[in-house]
Amino acid sequence: MCRRCVATCKNVQNIGAIDCIERGFDSCISTTYDHSLNDVNCTFCGQCIESCPTGALHEKENINDVWAKLKDPDYFVVVQTAPSVRVALGEEFGMEIGTNVTGKMVSALKNLGFDKVFDTNTGADFTIMEEATEFVKRFKENDNLPMTTSCCPGWVRFAEMEYPENLSHLSSCKSPHQMFGAIIKSYYAEKNNIDPNKIYAVSVMPCIAKKYEAKRDEMEVNGIRDVDAVITTRELARMIKQANIEFDKLEDDTFDNPMGEATGAAAIFGVTGGVMEAALRTAYELITGEELKKLEFESVRGTKGIKKASVQIGDKEIKVAVAHGLSNARKIMEEIKNGTADYSFVEVMACPGGCIMGGGQPIKNSKTRMTVDVAGKRAEAMYSIDERSTIRKSHENPILKEIYKEYIGNPGEHKAHELLHTHYNEMEEYRI
Repeated sequence: MCRRCVATCKNVQNIGAIDCIERGFDSCISTTYDHSLNDVNCTFCGQCIESCPTGALHEKENINDVWAKLKDPDYFVVVQTAPSVRVALGEEFGMEIGTNVTGKMVSALKNLGFDKVFDTNTGADFTIMEEATEFVKRFKENDNLPMTTSCCPGWVRFAEMEYPENLSHLSSCKSPHQMFGAIIKSYYAEKNNIDPNKIYAVSVMPCIAKKYEAKRDEMEVNGIRDVDAVITTRELARMIKQANIEFDKLEDDTFDNPMGEATGAAAIFGVTGGVMEAALRTAYELITGEELKKLEFESVRGTKGIKKASVQIGDKEIKVAVAHGLSNARKIMEEIKNGTADYSFVEVMACPGGCIMGGGQPIKNSKTRMTVDVAGKRAEAMYSIDERSTIRKSHENPILKEIYKEYIGNPGEHKAHELLHTHYNEMEEYRI
């Protein structure tokens, strides 16, 4: 009854899906009329879990489902890991906040028995190819601007519930792990003569809302689900502990090819402003046809709730905005609704700080949050991955070039839309 979850939902996220119900000894935290979270305006961001000091709240686990498939010889079980998981997983094993444990994480996943270990960063590169192409087209035609990103399922659900009149502004792109799941069960399956119905795709995410996203009706191609199970960073840590793997003693390993190639642009997806920066790197070269010399867009970095900037691309000035946390997203959506937004491109992430502070990440107590810049340390690790990458622009990823040439065709065209794009649904009954 500390009500920290209530305060987080109401004051930080400006949602108010939960509160104290009943009176006296019957008091408890729940939703209006004690409905399921599915039936109220919850966005599944999971920030209530992160704020809980006692562990009373937790995600719905999918660990047993994954273990069952790993033990089933009839299934080819693949796993992909989001960019921000690698800079937080080590914290569950006593490592310093922000330690990059990519190599040990891959090694642990292979020890758990996954047939292939892939990098969601590759999916992020696909997202940038599609999203940048979509933005350039919209910008040239002045069509439904500003365009907003659609990588964050918590933000998408928020928009569907609270601002259905603004849905045309959302990019039609699926999120990176859903795109990658669709590629694995089509291109990769055909290339390796694997029945896609026998591929069980697992995503390790820093996010609770990804569990909801993977179950959405539209997240499938020809009746085959893009992703079968989503586990959080915390759930992966529990699986590693259940398997008695000494994580800190593991040798570094590498992602499996040919789907393991990713760029620095994809790595920064987990940080607020990262999707915008990655998209601008590609959009710049698509619009101008010239090489972008300076890859860092500092104006969209940082922890400010809403960041606004003007970016010069050739002879055109593009106004952009970045918002993280749903209370800030609401401000941007009100501007779009009222016709006062003068941006062309907007990035939104539901969680304050972006995916590095997602609802599925390792939980930090209040003292740590007060004395350590958790988001700053994790973000620093993400930017450092980008800086050390050989390839830092999504459209230069050789694996992507090959897959588009062999299988998909051009970004934004028919096959790409079939595999990598989606649509949204109005949910006016949940509006507050």
